[in-house]
Amino acid sequence: MACYRCYRKSKDATVWRKPSEEFSGYLYKAQGVVEDVANRIVDHIRPGPYRLDWDSLMTSMDILETFEENCCVMRYTTAGQLWNIIAPREFVDFSYTTSYGDGLLTCGISLDYKEVRPNFVRGFNHPCGWFCVPLKDCPSHSLLTGYIQTELRGMLPQSAVDTAMSSTLANFYSDLKKALRS
Repeated sequence: MACYRCYRKSKDATVWRKPSEEFSGYLYKAQGVVEDVANRIVDHIRPGPYRLDWDSLMTSMDILETFEENCCVMRYTTAGQLWNIIAPREFVDFSYTTSYGDGLLTCGISLDYKEVRPNFVRGFNHPCGWFCVPLKDCPSHSLLTGYIQTELRGMLPQSAVDTAMSSTLANFYSDLKKALRS
């Protein structure tokens, strides 16, 4: 089993990667401390009304089916990246949010869904998740850790995918922090 290697470090987060056991790409781990309580942070991450307001990569989100309050199937689209070398993507994911230890877990995986919108490439998320737990010595701050393994699909060089994923994950933390302050 391969170890994580630090891939990118910003003032808000650190991103590591290692080869995925699910597909030929990478499993990325992103981690940073966020100044807020776990419930409020996860409310901004999971499918719902907050996410489109602050996540600069996400361009649309539709809840296709709700099974219970914290369990749904959602379809969302993302903007093109790297001067549109990576075209806009569409994902259809099963998403579930639950309590986990002292914090919260929101996780998901893509589903086969036949209808693909024009002008989008259908990406696929292998098992992914965000863990958010309060810091024991400072409960008004939380440690947010994400495990992301996205198969962007299409004919993309791995170097472009790595650049996009590492910068997207680092920006995710800074954008989330700005949203929580407002």
